[in-house]
Amino acid sequence: MRKNLHSPLYIKNEEINKEKWDACISNAGNGLIYAYSFYLDNMCRQWDALVLDDYQVVMPLPFNKKYQIEYLYQPYFTASLGIFGNNIKHTTVQAFLENVPAKFKYWDIYLNRGNFFSISNFELYERNNYVLRLNHNYESTRDNFSENHVRNIKKAVRKGLYLEKNIDARKVIGLAKKQTRSFSGVKNKDFLNFYLLCQHLAGLNKATTYGVFDPSGELLSSAIFFFSNKRIYFILGANIPQSKNTGSSHFLMNEVIREFSGKPLLLDFEGSDIKSIARFYEGFGATPEKYPGLRVNRLPRLIKLFKK
Repeated sequence: MRKNLHSPLYIKNEEINKEKWDACISNAGNGLIYAYSFYLDNMCRQWDALVLDDYQVVMPLPFNKKYQIEYLYQPYFTASLGIFGNNIKHTTVQAFLENVPAKFKYWDIYLNRGNFFSISNFELYERNNYVLRLNHNYESTRDNFSENHVRNIKKAVRKGLYLEKNIDARKVIGLAKKQTRSFSGVKNKDFLNFYLLCQHLAGLNKATTYGVFDPSGELLSSAIFFFSNKRIYFILGANIPQSKNTGSSHFLMNEVIREFSGKPLLLDFEGSDIKSIARFYEGFGATPEKYPGLRVNRLPRLIKLFKK
C-alpha cells in the first residue's frame, strides 16, 4: 500500500473491506450496479482496487494476465466502472489514474459519467449511453416516442403479441448466445457467471426478466433488467431473427416503461455507439449520457509492435 494519505491506496482483493466498499457505491452520486463487490466478484477474472480516505472514493481495477503481463480490461456485462464517490473533480480522477500500479502495462477500460474531465497525460475518449427519466406519467413519456416506435407498438398489439414477466433467465441468456455467437467474444464461463449474478440479484428483488410471445407461444424478444442506485439497467436483450418485423422489441420496452413510469427512476439503456441501436433508444425519448473510455499502452516496444 502507498502511504501518502492524500493519494489513493492500492489494495489487493483479499484486503478490501467489502462492507465499506459497497457502502461507498450505495452512497456515491455516480454509483452504478457494476461497481458493487458482488458484481465484480462474479464478472471479473480478478480485481484489486484503489481506495481514498477510508473508502470515501474507490476505483475497481479488473485485471487479467497474458504472456506474464498484467493488464486492465473491461469485464463483460459491465458497461462502465472507474472512480466512484461524491464531489469527484478532475484532480480526483488525475490522482487515481496516476496511482494505478505500474505493473499494469496495458489498459482498455471504461470510466463512468462522473469521471469525464480533461486529464493531463491521459487521453479520454467519448462513449455514448442513453437514459430515460421515468418520473413523468406514462402518457407524458409516450408523447415523446417517435412515430415509427408508436407504429411498431401498435403492430405488435394487432399481431396479438403478449408479455410475460419473470421468465427463466436461462431462456434470455440462451437466446443471446445464439444471437451473438458469430461476433461476440463472451465465453460460456462468462455467460454462466452472468446467470449466477442474475440469480443472486433476483433473490434480492433487484433483477427481472421479460419475454414477448406470439399467439402460438413462441418467444420472440426477451430481456433482463437489473435495479440499483435509482436506475433500471437494460442489461441484456435477445431476439429471434423472425421477430424483426413484429414490433416485439418495441412492445417489450414500451411495457417496461409503462410499468415504471411515475417513479423516480432512470432507465439506463447501456449504450450505444452503434447508430441503429442509438436510434432505437432515442425513439423512446432517451437522451445521451456521455462517459469516457481510456486506453493506455505501456507495453515493451516489441510487444507494442506485435499488438498492432
